[in-house]
Amino acid sequence: MFPGSEHSWRNQLRGFWLRGLPRMVPAIILVMLPWMASPARAVAQDVDSIPKADGPVHRDPQNGKRLYDRCGCYQCHGGQGQGSILTGPRIGPNPTGFSGFVRYIRQPGGEMPPYTSKIVSDAELTDIYAFLQSLPPPQSAKKIPLLISEPRAEKK
Repeated sequence: MFPGSEHSWRNQLRGFWLRGLPRMVPAIILVMLPWMASPARAVAQDVDSIPKADGPVHRDPQNGKRLYDRCGCYQCHGGQGQGSILTGPRIGPNPTGFSGFVRYIRQPGGEMPPYTSKIVSDAELTDIYAFLQSLPPPQSAKKIPLLISEPRAEKK
């Protein structure tokens, strides 16, 4: 295993690049093909289809909860839109304005896949938005007994 010998790590690496990698490329393509063709990876919609007004949305929060669960939003954002550092940001209660909400759903940044109108219609998005608006605000940390630190009496 001296440098320059037939069995050095450099020769092994060179052998992989020349012989092993070309054999793996077709397998990599076959594995990636279903992911690349999935509807969640579809090209985001044109900005023209995004609602322009941030007017009040009066829809059905119960149906929005059902759609929120069906579309898998809970998997990253939690059951109540509370989010998580590891999976996705908080989106409820008090989500961003409706047009910004729809724009991000249709053309997300980061890890979130785009949801085109073929996957979730604008009417369904208004229901999901109504569900997020209907969520109660989180409780203040001062009202949660386990988070309240009381002074400890010192032992004598």
